Amino acid sequence: MDYLKIADWIAADPDATTAAELSVLVEAAKTDQSAAAELADRFAGNLQFGTAGLRGKMAGGSNRMNRAVVIRAAAGLISYLKALIQDTTTHPVRVVIGNDARHNSRQFALDSAAVITAAGAHTLLLPDPVPTPLLAYAVRHLEADAGVMVTASHNPAQDNGYKVYLGGRAVSPAECGAQIVPPHDAAIAAQIERADPAAEIPRAENGWEDLASDFATEYIQAISTGELPAAPIRIVHTAMHGVGSQIALPAMQLAGFTDVIPVAAQRDPDPDFPTVSFPNPEEPGAIDLALALAKSNNADVVLANDPDADRLAVAVNDPRSGWRMLHGDELGAVLGAAIAARTSAAEASHMVFVNSVVSSRLLSKIAAARGIRHETTLTGFKWMSRVADMVYAYEEAIGYCVRPDLVRDKDGLAAAVQIARLVARLKAENRSLIDLLDDLARQHGLYLTSQLSVRFDDLTQIPQTMARLRSQPPQSLAGARVDKIVDLSQGSAALPPTDGILITTKRDDQVIVRPSGTEPKVKCYLEVVTPVTPDATFYELTNLRADAKQRLEQLKSDVDKALFNPD
Repeated sequence: MDYLKIADWIAADPDATTAAELSVLVEAAKTDQSAAAELADRFAGNLQFGTAGLRGKMAGGSNRMNRAVVIRAAAGLISYLKALIQDTTTHPVRVVIGNDARHNSRQFALDSAAVITAAGAHTLLLPDPVPTPLLAYAVRHLEADAGVMVTASHNPAQDNGYKVYLGGRAVSPAECGAQIVPPHDAAIAAQIERADPAAEIPRAENGWEDLASDFATEYIQAISTGELPAAPIRIVHTAMHGVGSQIALPAMQLAGFTDVIPVAAQRDPDPDFPTVSFPNPEEPGAIDLALALAKSNNADVVLANDPDADRLAVAVNDPRSGWRMLHGDELGAVLGAAIAARTSAAEASHMVFVNSVVSSRLLSKIAAARGIRHETTLTGFKWMSRVADMVYAYEEAIGYCVRPDLVRDKDGLAAAVQIARLVARLKAENRSLIDLLDDLARQHGLYLTSQLSVRFDDLTQIPQTMARLRSQPPQSLAGARVDKIVDLSQGSAALPPTDGILITTKRDDQVIVRPSGTEPKVKCYLEVVTPVTPDATFYELTNLRADAKQRLEQLKSDVDKALFNPD
């Protein structure tokens, strides 16, 4: 272990807390093997900056999220921007910065503002705290060359992150306000590697522009403008201890939804997320408080944002099973169907629907039926948001872009308003989101999706698993012969290369297997397709859904055996 390098890092650490923490750990490492292992991991290189920016556990060390790492990241970012944008003398680089309510988020935002301002940029700092969609909106609205959002989204409480958007003069107009993609990520990372130790990087004490606390009002008005509710509905909303309530609740009110009940225990920001074991609406138990409130108050819908409010989960009372959360693909389909239904033929010819390769194929069917072009991209809104003429995009991990004119990213707040309007329209017709899903099944077939993921402690097992699947793919899945195997790492006319494998069966069931980009997991995205007659009754559809769910479970079992339990 390079104790001299560690000592230099401690000496340059601007945070007395993490510096002292590291000093104690250094002493403990001399006699304690577990402390030595922890210290070694904290300095196992630098926390990697990629297309997701930075994300990791908050603690001292070069391989953790802390002030020293953030200061160097800000220095690398502004160096890259100044090199990329030539005319910075008369028109300085403009950067807007925001942060969520996690531990240290405001300090990380202030450090970034101090570094970027000292480098001669025009820095705009959003109020404390804000949702991620507001930062993405600000990049476009304020014509900023870049945006920084300090957030770890729905990661555990001990994590934080640093997300970068480009706009203004840094990218083409079609890419303005989208998250970074290659080669920007690698170029920024290279500048971060060249940055001086944190203590030597200049930081301004002031000089940045504090945006007024009512800056969010314009965004609230923008996502709320439109049709009034077709019928009164009762909404339960949870912010999951994050920052969503400060936008979602006034936006609903302005849009005409006056009967909104927040989950009180989860309404206000709390970086410890005390009522949930994992602050992600998709995790088991995360929306239990919201469901209980919906049942006791006879609500029409539950809307749940993740902590930085860029994602949206929706729960409804399904007559087949009671209250349940819609799968991300189900919500993606109903939002797409609602947009398509209100689109004229003339408009449709200039529109594109987009979803990621791991999402359901149903959206492509909905688009084709209305004459709307459809495109499939790699996973992540950094790719989907760049598709020309995109008017709607989604991915199965409860991310939805419903107003790309405002936000070129997933936006759980604008999506919440759109879902509320759809629920109200359906209620006016004495129908529900479940009825709409049944109608989509009658029109296009029944598409059911699920996911299987396996976490690995030994990271070498991930490429080994992918290699085994490529060399020994399954011959049949869920009772049907495998019809097609596509190695996504080879790329195609539709998709650039990515580490993944696509398997399709004779019954048109589909499996996509890929390593996770953010966790030590291999993820499998499963979809079964069942034909449905246009006049299928509710009873017939109920039986078809039960059969499809059973086949989906069989598909999951077969994939698990083929990949993770081959013996």
